[in-house]
Amino acid sequence: MSNTITKTNFEFPNQKSVYRGKVRDVYTINNRYMVMIVSDRISAFDVVLPRAIPYKGQVLNQIAAYFLEATASIVPNWVLSVPDPCVTMGKMCEAFPVEMVIRGYLAGHAWRTYREGKRVLCGVTLPEGLKENDKLPQPIITPTTKAHEGHDEDISREEILAQGLVSEADYIMLEKYTRALYQRGTEMAAERGLILVDTKYEFGKSDGTIYLIDEIHTPDSSRYFYAEGYMERQLKGEEQKQLSKEFVRQWLIENGFQGKDGQQVPEMTDVKVEEISARYIELFEHITGREFVKPEAGVDIQKRMEANILKAIAQY
Repeated sequence: MSNTITKTNFEFPNQKSVYRGKVRDVYTINNRYMVMIVSDRISAFDVVLPRAIPYKGQVLNQIAAYFLEATASIVPNWVLSVPDPCVTMGKMCEAFPVEMVIRGYLAGHAWRTYREGKRVLCGVTLPEGLKENDKLPQPIITPTTKAHEGHDEDISREEILAQGLVSEADYIMLEKYTRALYQRGTEMAAERGLILVDTKYEFGKSDGTIYLIDEIHTPDSSRYFYAEGYMERQLKGEEQKQLSKEFVRQWLIENGFQGKDGQQVPEMTDVKVEEISARYIELFEHITGREFVKPEAGVDIQKRMEANILKAIAQY
């Protein structure tokens, strides 16, 4: 656990800035390229939890690389290279100020909203009579604003256009790409015996072209159910067996934490940290069909990353 990536402090050639998000450190090189380091920090309810999760950054970065490569024929993406298991280097884009969330099932935030009696989510009307984790009649897009601090907020298509956050022409393309990406992700998940329940995509623009940016189809940005036994569990009203970060959120909720003022994050014991790490590795292996390769014992991950990034930067 001592070798987790909690924070980086690199100085690269032509480095212009560094931005530290909830779980990523992003270095801007020459105002043209971005080096995204996926740390082992973990967040839930928009709060960074006090302990990092071993191998989490590597899991997220390698799953994202797997899906970005698999979806490059649908929409161009920002990736130039993946020089290290925890690092992606890519084209610098101006990000759209909204996240495109798409849901095929009534789960998580959508279910919590529905359970409160609300039937309109981000301008989309939901039918009566649904149960938690039911499949929706068709996938729905429920965008959120992108908050640098605090909580992302639900927003409708109409509000996005009215506020001028995205032009109508661009928003039509974002919706088109979102549905196509979700369809591809759903098909790839089905091949591995999984259901892609919901996910989010972020997009940016460079030289007039829309690019898919950030990570996709990872346990931090997506929710997966096991397909086997899904219908039986629904009919019996049982919880679904899932691979996603939702189990972390549920553990926090059960221990009185939802990111609200005055609430305390429950103690993250060594056992809990190891359990979360194992779940992330399980998802990597299940969704990709590949064995997760841990760093060799004694390897200094920060030094390895720095050396690999310097080699990548020298190529551009």
